[in-house]
Amino acid sequence: MRSNKEIVKEFYEKVFNGWDVSAVDEYMRDDYKQHSPGVAQGKKGFMGFITEFVKKKPHAEIVKILEDEDMVCIFFRCSFADGTVAKVFDMYRLQDGKLAEHWDCTMRVDNMNVENDQFY
Repeated sequence: MRSNKEIVKEFYEKVFNGWDVSAVDEYMRDDYKQHSPGVAQGKKGFMGFITEFVKKKPHAEIVKILEDEDMVCIFFRCSFADGTVAKVFDMYRLQDGKLAEHWDCTMRVDNMNVENDQFY
């Protein structure tokens, strides 16, 4: 049986890095709750977001994944084909092996002057 952490990692590899939006059904509940203000509720809302998002050719370089029971937090560096780079924390609650709820915090960092080599 896969851990919640493994499920989230597979989701990122297939959907975010593999740009395979058809894989969403495998990983997400229909009643998915979204707490990100830029994305509509439910799986349908996420599909509207991800369909446009993958057109930017994102690549998530995972830095750390933490799991605490049904909660998984993933921290990653997200690069896009146009040179945009962001660092992102996503937190998920899983239920019955699928993504049930999501929170996030994103910061664009491609034009920042970094004074710390431990930035990521």
